[in-house]
Formats: sequence, structure tokens, C-alpha cells
Amino acid sequence: MIRKEIVLPAPREDVWDALTEPERLADWFANDVDVDLRPGGGMSFRWSNGEERHATVTEVEHGRRLAFEWDGAVAEELGEVEFTLADDDDGTRLTVVESSPAWSTALDLQASALVCA
Repeated sequence: MIRKEIVLPAPREDVWDALTEPERLADWFANDVDVDLRPGGGMSFRWSNGEERHATVTEVEHGRRLAFEWDGAVAEELGEVEFTLADDDDGTRLTVVESSPAWSTALDLQASALVCA
């Protein structure tokens, strides 16, 4: 289990949008994204190299919490991901808990895109 916290210099709603809106996710994570933002809803991530991954939303608390689990063979490798957002004096504290460092690594590399897009 990996837990990572990052403070982003943006309001919580902006960070939430960057994590949940397909157009914003396409800015920093995958090239083409589909999201059905409700428990049981599907998520699809496609990259320009042909890679495609799917996930199922497990929990949603608008503006505060999003959890999902990867589907298929990727689930064994990447497992579950949980995002929690909280107000911080410097913007928004984003906590990521996951079975694999995939999201943490992406956030480290693309944190500025979350708030600048």
C-alpha cells in the first residue's frame, strides 16, 4: 500500500475537476478518458501508444473523495486507488492511497498540469 500527499496551489473544486473530468484527465494522465462518476460506473483510459486500461468507481463524495479499482489483469498489478481532497492553507491537500505507485508517479510528474490546465 502506498500513501502519498501533495499540496496543490488551487481550490479543491479545481483539483476535483482535474481528477474527474475526462477533458482534464486527458490533459495530464491519458490521451482519451471516459468516466461514469457514480459507484459502479466505468472508467476507461487510453494512451497514444495503444495502451488501454479500465476501472470501476467504488465510491464518490463530490469534491472530497473518489475511489476506484482497476479491472481485469491490471487489477492484480495496480489494485485500488483512492483520492481524498481537503482544504489546506496553501490550496488543496490531495492524498492518494493505492496498491501501486502508478498514480503517485503521475502526480509527481504532472502536478502543475492539474492546476494549470
